[in-house]
Amino acid sequence: MLDLRHKPTRFAIMISDFLHKTLLSLGVALLSGTALGAQLCRIEVVEKGSGWPVPLVELRTTHHIRFVTDNAGVIAFDLPELMGRETWFDVIGNGYEVSKDGLGQQGVRLKPEPGKTLKVEVKRTIIARRLGRLTGGGIFAESQKLGQELDWPEAGVLGCDTIQNAVHNGRMFWLWGDTTMANYPLGIFHSTAAMTDLKPLMNFQPPVRLVFDYYKDGKGVPRAVAKMPGEGPTWVTGCISLPDKTGVTRLVGCYTKVRPPMEVYERGLCVWNDATANFELLRVVWSKSGQTNQITTPEWHPIRWHDADGGEWLLFGNPLPVLRCRPTFEAWQNPSEWEPLKPQESLTAAKDGHAVKPHSGAIAWNAFRARWVTVFMESFGKPSAFGELWYAEADAPTGPWGKAVKVLSHPNYTFYNPVLHPEFTPANSPVLLFEGTYTMQFADHPAPTSRYDYNQILYRLDLDDPELRTAYGK
Repeated sequence: MLDLRHKPTRFAIMISDFLHKTLLSLGVALLSGTALGAQLCRIEVVEKGSGWPVPLVELRTTHHIRFVTDNAGVIAFDLPELMGRETWFDVIGNGYEVSKDGLGQQGVRLKPEPGKTLKVEVKRTIIARRLGRLTGGGIFAESQKLGQELDWPEAGVLGCDTIQNAVHNGRMFWLWGDTTMANYPLGIFHSTAAMTDLKPLMNFQPPVRLVFDYYKDGKGVPRAVAKMPGEGPTWVTGCISLPDKTGVTRLVGCYTKVRPPMEVYERGLCVWNDATANFELLRVVWSKSGQTNQITTPEWHPIRWHDADGGEWLLFGNPLPVLRCRPTFEAWQNPSEWEPLKPQESLTAAKDGHAVKPHSGAIAWNAFRARWVTVFMESFGKPSAFGELWYAEADAPTGPWGKAVKVLSHPNYTFYNPVLHPEFTPANSPVLLFEGTYTMQFADHPAPTSRYDYNQILYRLDLDDPELRTAYGK
């Protein structure tokens, strides 16, 4: 008879083999990561004065290799042909720059070496300060190549268009339009959504780390949440949480159906189903086949407002209000209670007095300024047709709006549909946060910025900035 007391069982052998292979693989990965990191040169881009890391700064070699800083302001330089060689890098910073040399070139000369850390200091030329990218893949990709930020989670989303926010059931609801996935361009056409805490940021300086709790399918992949009937994408705007006559809070929105090339053929109202986590059709309010003229609907960005007589209203606009109704679920869904408003057509630029025509944006009450404030994109501005952002103030959301101050510029790149985030900061804070969609669309054929293109970027505006005080006092 065989003595089995000291003979390992098949199960024990399997466990031992599994642990051995796992530890071996982990060790190889760690050694490989260490070896790879040692072969790279770390380049940090920081803002002059503050020392803050600066995302979205491009360094370009003389043979046109492009490197772009991640949310930590880091580049992992890996070109073997330039290691140990003095190298010129053009610096393209979208509002951050270095001084020109005698020939008018804006760049730096560095000598990359394996394992070395180099620092590039850039001067901010815009009033707003770039905090970082909120959406897309590889937010910390450069840092991860160097062995840092390895716990940053990837959601699988590579790009998304135009953010909408609403406070609902004690949390912050986020909704985006067309969404790019790895398996197909614009792989989700019927809006994606997520939830976060009401105040999802620990501080208001880079690097930004905002983790979204996406609504996902059974495979754990972000999914569409607004599949309205009809061909083409579904875009939802005007999101807000409203009480109905029974006291139940309903998250609502206004949807748009679009078919190629960019033809809007239907608008309607939809309501969020908390149980299924989807927007559901409530009613169609306009269709191209049924009505010749479009009607003004409660879309884009809603705000709550008390008028001089104490009346409570919802105002909808992009950026300035074009419609109002009472702040109830019943009034919101009844077109007979929608009152059109005529927004101010243009504002006056603080510096040179030219007319600034708003194209898209948002407004909010600001306790620090004790006024209504707006950040908006200029229609056909310069130097970029759709990349110039402006700030203005008013005593009432319906205007009149005062002088416009340019706070942000993206030369030959688009930054559209900016949204304010007043809920993220303390009530009396001078910090105003806003984000928008950064995209090559509608610009003059620029090369797309890797990872950043077609994603949301967060900016910070300090309302005690001297240029804003000059325009508005206080």
